[in-house]
Amino acid sequence: MTPRVTLAIATRVLAQLRRDHRTVAMLVVLPALLVTLMWWMFQDSPTTFDRVGGPLLAVFPAIIMFIVTSVATLRERSTGTLARLFTLPMGKLDFLLGYALAFAAIAVVQAAFVVSIALYALDLDIQGPAWQLAAVAVLDGILGTALGLFASAFAATEFQAVQLMPAVMIPQLLLCGLLVPRDHLPTLLHTLSDALPLSYAVDAVQKVAQGNNPLPQTLLVLTFTTTALTLGATTLERRTP
Repeated sequence: MTPRVTLAIATRVLAQLRRDHRTVAMLVVLPALLVTLMWWMFQDSPTTFDRVGGPLLAVFPAIIMFIVTSVATLRERSTGTLARLFTLPMGKLDFLLGYALAFAAIAVVQAAFVVSIALYALDLDIQGPAWQLAAVAVLDGILGTALGLFASAFAATEFQAVQLMPAVMIPQLLLCGLLVPRDHLPTLLHTLSDALPLSYAVDAVQKVAQGNNPLPQTLLVLTFTTTALTLGATTLERRTP
């Protein structure tokens, strides 16, 4: 890995995103709109929104980042851009880390916006500090990015990349504790949830909401993120077969 090359890739991706206003709007605004929709649904039951609102700050950014990064990476391969990039002195890890760094910058803006809306416009009740909630939300967005980069290696077309979202993210959404507390899941499903990264992303947000230390959960999220990027570097193809 070469830091100069990684930064060059990140700069290139950010320049592309700056010209794509719709994608930027989806990345930054859509999570806040979805959280607002959930608040509206539970307007007559604010305690329910307080229970699910925190986990949503982990789930929505991760899912949206997964979709965008998996499709964007696949497009680089299908258009031949990736093959041309690899004629330069650039490694696979440089490419993936550059993408991750660019979307991490987007995740900071995304988290600041959605957390501000949730706390100050929707009155989401949390016991921990707002900065800690935003930090965890950023990390969860980066997790979605890493999973999207890894999953893109198994798709040959952009349509297949989109199909990976329900295959990879929906099971995690169902088992992460958002709908049913993980301790209440059947034994087999609880064991499966322990192996899914989104479970720990939600756990970290819930720890902040309860005023507890989320460090163990955030370290696990970081581990999953690093593992996904490493595996992505080993499976990344230079072009679509």
